[in-house]
Amino acid sequence: MNQKKRVVLGLSGGVDSSVAAYLLLQQGYEVIGMFMKNWHDESVTISNECPWMEDSTDAMLVAEKLGIPFQAIDLSREYREKIVDYMFAEYEAGRTPNPDILCNREIKFDIFLKAAEKLKADFVATGHYCRKGEVQVDGKPVFRLLAGADPNKDQSYFLCQLSQQQLAKALFPIGHLQKAEVRKIAKEQELVTADKKDSQGLCFIGKVRLPDFLQQQLLPKKGDILVIPEDSPVYTCNLITAHGELDSLDRRCLPLSYVPHQGSKVGEHSGAHFFTVGQRKGLHVGGTGKPLFVIATDTQANIVYTGLGEDHPGLLRDGLFVPLADIHWVREDRQLKPGETAKYLARIRYRQALSQATLQMEANGLYVLFDKPQRGIASGQFVAWYDGEETIGSGTIY
Repeated sequence: MNQKKRVVLGLSGGVDSSVAAYLLLQQGYEVIGMFMKNWHDESVTISNECPWMEDSTDAMLVAEKLGIPFQAIDLSREYREKIVDYMFAEYEAGRTPNPDILCNREIKFDIFLKAAEKLKADFVATGHYCRKGEVQVDGKPVFRLLAGADPNKDQSYFLCQLSQQQLAKALFPIGHLQKAEVRKIAKEQELVTADKKDSQGLCFIGKVRLPDFLQQQLLPKKGDILVIPEDSPVYTCNLITAHGELDSLDRRCLPLSYVPHQGSKVGEHSGAHFFTVGQRKGLHVGGTGKPLFVIATDTQANIVYTGLGEDHPGLLRDGLFVPLADIHWVREDRQLKPGETAKYLARIRYRQALSQATLQMEANGLYVLFDKPQRGIASGQFVAWYDGEETIGSGTIY
């Protein structure tokens, strides 16, 4: 009899990872449950109760019920260095970070994976709604990151920065199930997490008041909210393509820069770094008729630029650009060379419907041109591109 393969599972105290543990046991793996403690600071969590203690207890109860070893690992120092500091720096620079994608790349499938390997694990597993496939390319195995079977829960976007090495070690036991089926299994197995609400908020921290959280580092400072008229010359000069193809690509894919004299003041804010492109709430400006949306922020001059109405030209863009250093291919065998183009489906945020796009690789990076203009493309966020259900690659938006 072959020795059982050992899996270390990120047991978060939620229903998804609980059912993942049960399914792995059913498949004949030796399972160790590991709870990641990523946060100590209770001052910024919304609920009065301490979320990680409750989650840790639930994770322990599930491990006990299933008869698997359980341990907690404190990754709060690494989490602060790799995720929290990154968030502060990005917001300060006027960009919009995505901590969940980074948490998967840097914590769960890096530091956590290394901790699991110390326990002689063959694999690590998580309760993500996505699936893993495998194909042979030139006689070698290549791993595929596929969408979860439940279209409402598909989390492949959050894993779009994983490498072949990370995927080789990853298992996603619930990816083939619908959420309702996961809850049904949890009830049948009488797992304490069966009716627990899905966690919202930062990866493994719990519900966090983001502005409060950021204000610990980033001090509020008053500045102007300016509105840019939709017939501003800044939008018309964008159509001139007299300087050749690359210049035209830049005009269509790079964010526009605004200067104060192009707009008029409609209010004040308490810090440009608290706002992101496409945001509507939190501006507290009344009497504008149409709703006001953020179209750009300047954290140096502390100005928030806005536009009226959701079809304002400042909210819509034909494309985006990913600098060379920020391009990541999940399928390394399919990366484009300079001068090559390919058609893929793409999204710029979680749960957004996929849109047709043309990827054009140039020496300086990757241009992603959408068939239909996209709303609220924000610097610092991630674009991911797909071939059907498969995630091919991703990158940080410039």
